[in-house]
Amino acid sequence: MREAGSLRWRLLRNLVALLTLLMFASGLSAYWNGREAADTAYDRTLLASARTIAANLTQRDGSLSVDVPYVALDTFAYDSAGRIYYQVNGIDRRLISGYENLPEPPADTPRTDDYPALARFYNGRYQGQNVRVVSLLKAVSEPNMIGMAEIRVAETEEARVRMARALMADTLLRLGMLGAGAVLLVWITVSGALRPLERLRSAVEARQPDDLQPLPRVDAQRELEPLVEAIDHFTERLRQQFERQSQFIADAAHELRTPLAALEARMELGLRGDDPEQWRATLQDSVEGTDRLTHLANQLLSLARVEHGARAIAEGGVAWLRLDELAREQGLAMAALAHARGIALALEAEVQVQIRGEATLLHELLSNLLDNALAHTPAGGNVILRVLAPGILEVEDDGPGIPIDARERVFERFYRRSSQGTGLGLAIVGEICRAHRARISLHDGAQGGLRVRVTFP
Repeated sequence: MREAGSLRWRLLRNLVALLTLLMFASGLSAYWNGREAADTAYDRTLLASARTIAANLTQRDGSLSVDVPYVALDTFAYDSAGRIYYQVNGIDRRLISGYENLPEPPADTPRTDDYPALARFYNGRYQGQNVRVVSLLKAVSEPNMIGMAEIRVAETEEARVRMARALMADTLLRLGMLGAGAVLLVWITVSGALRPLERLRSAVEARQPDDLQPLPRVDAQRELEPLVEAIDHFTERLRQQFERQSQFIADAAHELRTPLAALEARMELGLRGDDPEQWRATLQDSVEGTDRLTHLANQLLSLARVEHGARAIAEGGVAWLRLDELAREQGLAMAALAHARGIALALEAEVQVQIRGEATLLHELLSNLLDNALAHTPAGGNVILRVLAPGILEVEDDGPGIPIDARERVFERFYRRSSQGTGLGLAIVGEICRAHRARISLHDGAQGGLRVRVTFP
């Protein structure tokens, strides 16, 4: 299993990353909202100062003059971090009072609709500082003077920036406290949720190697119950596998013990005599017994290879194979044995059939099916090997067949209906079919023998 790290730290990392992103976005939003609120508040004050100055605009001796009251500039300038500047221009655009060179409103600056005044708000630079400026037009209607005077009031942006930063800092502080509380809550919750897993781990570590009983029931969340059930199910399958292996070892020992004991007794009996013919008969019987033991050992090794191949198939070790080609190869390999026994071996494979499987196991399946058919077919009989679409393999013989009530047991290990054979041939075939998820069935042959059909998925 790939190392995935701690679940607790992974959740905390993701939560902290999400909270950091939210805090960053909320901080930016709070700053710009604060600037918007500060602009709204301070723009109103700027306009009030400009109106106060405009109210004190008078005409004297055919010219405009203004008496700027202290309150017009003291409204907020000396109570804030910024500075305030003003400028009064006459109807001829000449400076009447105030600071020179205050930035003019850009040509595309619209008149504000927030206040009932001929005012425009805009940003500019003055004396190396960013300033917010209001330009208020004041109508002058005198007998000898008609036009628009302009009053500009500018303020540096320190106060607005400070207000926006204060709102942002307050927002980040609250979000930070909320985030710290959320992280602590997640830590406590996850730690509590993982305690049942820790108890399960301790229970598993404390068990003996041969203890395959279900896990002890612990107080766990519903989400953990499927995991516990899956572990119990796996343990049960493992226990059954161990039992099958133990039973197989016991059966194999029993099957080997009997012919070995008979072989040993026969050889001891032969050694007691002095007749060369008796010795020869003893050696002949020993050779036949050794052949049977060799065949049994090979069958046991084949069964072990099947179990290993089944694991390889479960892990994806399969490939596309031509079933008709496999049948043709195995038929040619068994042709000499069939001829020696006087049996006609025929192959019927007129179509190409592809299946997914493991080549070694499929050769073993074909070999056991043909060997079983040849062993039970009398001389002069026929054995037919068929490959049908979409993925059907059949082996039919002219032997005595198998009664219906015994057809299920022939796939059990070491089950024999006669003294011949090892009782492992069809058992191996059944294991290979299970490994390939194929279905095997026994039917009556056309001539009264047995027809074995294997259907691959």
